[in-house]
Amino acid sequence: MSVENASVFTDQLPLDADNLSQSLTSSLIVQAIVWSRSNVWSLVLTVVVGLLIYDQISYIIKKGSIAGPKFKVWPVIGPFLESMNPKFEEYKAKWDSGPLSCVSVFHKFVVIASNRDLARKIFNSPSYVKPCVVDVAIKLLRPTNWVFLDGKAHVDYRRSLNGLFTRQALGVYLPHQETIYDKYFERFVALSKSNKGPLPFMPEFRELNCAVSLRTFCGEYITEEQVKIISDNYYKITAALELVNFPIILPFTKTWYGKKITDMTMDIFAKCAQMAKDHIAQGGDVTCVMDAWVKLMHDSKNSTSDDNDEVKKFLVRDFTNKEISETIFTFLFASQDASSSATTWLFQIIADRPDVMAKIREEQLRVRDGDVHRRLDVDLVESMEYTRMVVKEALRYRPPVTMVPYVAKKSYPISADYTIPKGAMVIPTLYPALHDPEVYENPDEFIPERWVANSPATNAAKNWLVFGTGPHVCLGQTYVMLNLTAMMGKAALFYDWKHTVTEKSENIRVFATIFPDDDCILEFSKRADPTKL
Repeated sequence: MSVENASVFTDQLPLDADNLSQSLTSSLIVQAIVWSRSNVWSLVLTVVVGLLIYDQISYIIKKGSIAGPKFKVWPVIGPFLESMNPKFEEYKAKWDSGPLSCVSVFHKFVVIASNRDLARKIFNSPSYVKPCVVDVAIKLLRPTNWVFLDGKAHVDYRRSLNGLFTRQALGVYLPHQETIYDKYFERFVALSKSNKGPLPFMPEFRELNCAVSLRTFCGEYITEEQVKIISDNYYKITAALELVNFPIILPFTKTWYGKKITDMTMDIFAKCAQMAKDHIAQGGDVTCVMDAWVKLMHDSKNSTSDDNDEVKKFLVRDFTNKEISETIFTFLFASQDASSSATTWLFQIIADRPDVMAKIREEQLRVRDGDVHRRLDVDLVESMEYTRMVVKEALRYRPPVTMVPYVAKKSYPISADYTIPKGAMVIPTLYPALHDPEVYENPDEFIPERWVANSPATNAAKNWLVFGTGPHVCLGQTYVMLNLTAMMGKAALFYDWKHTVTEKSENIRVFATIFPDDDCILEFSKRADPTKL
């Protein structure tokens, strides 16, 4: 090698060394990134696998010895997709699987009690459980709502509300209800004529019941326009209250729309509450539930120490417009879907049984002493014994509410060999008790006469769970029976309706409560002479 060439070679060494260093550094960085990324994904994968294993183990431990899938087939979400379109047959299969069974959806472990005694035990265990309706209900109805309260707070509400559904109070509300019946029955005839034939009436029965409830609760404080808005949109609230929902309320989902309609409705009720307070303060008469409650507050505020003990036991605290609006909304929530379900089944059942229709009409003429235009009052409705038996049998045969969700406030030893874990949803079911063949002969047949005095059905009070039992038993059960009896008696007297039977008519669809799967296809007409059978 020449000196010149050696010099050139030497001059190149630093440059090649730098290149080598840079290449090595770049290579190390790339390897570090690759290693880092692979570690991140390994970490993520490890966490995911760990969570899945934890979810399965947690489910297996909570399940214990009760009936239910051995494993969660769908990790984490469980049977969430099935719950989006619930099937009555799937619920019934779960009830038939054992006295206690379970599922797990997302974060929620659910225990289902399927016999009468376990259902009653849950209803009567306020120290262990409290109502939760469904998971999303507390978000829609608000955590401060009285149905979610315990102890003295709940008792204070209930004591002030008991008097709103007495026989005397119901007599005040009945004229409003009859006006609504008249209006909607005429509308049913008009709809049948304009359609030139039968059409699904379940949506119409929902609107009828919503209007009846709103007038009963709010009287004339609520406008026709507001009644229409709430009636048209209430189904969005029902749609949001599925047994299982996605844990978060996302924009433009069913729960999001349900929350918007709930808030709007409660705002209307709060304004009605203030109008009721102004009306009663000025000496106005009681015309609706809201008036009756406000008058009780007004009388309590103006009581004196000289009042006797009988007066003092009915004294209540003042409730704010917000508290009144939340409570009235729960009345609407409790009555709307259940009454709509019962009304739909009643019209279908009676249409399919001409002998039942004939007996109702005979009774209506008899109790009215031939005066078919006599307006309804409590005495008249209470004399409709057979019509009442038809209503009661429909509530047993197709109970609107089949399950009532609670949540375990603490670990609950419900049986000798199983303890429900704290935080689990606990669901007593009503359907099995109401179809118990040991109490109700041929339980899957519609037999109004089973409710005659001193029959096995009437003597089996423990099985009659249509309205629940215990500290949260339905306040409005007398109102419901009076309303449905009055409604069906008047409808049978003045109208004919024909049912178009389809292959889905007897299939049960679950939409919060239960309905005929074809939405009850009917055609209404007015009777030419209501005085004839």
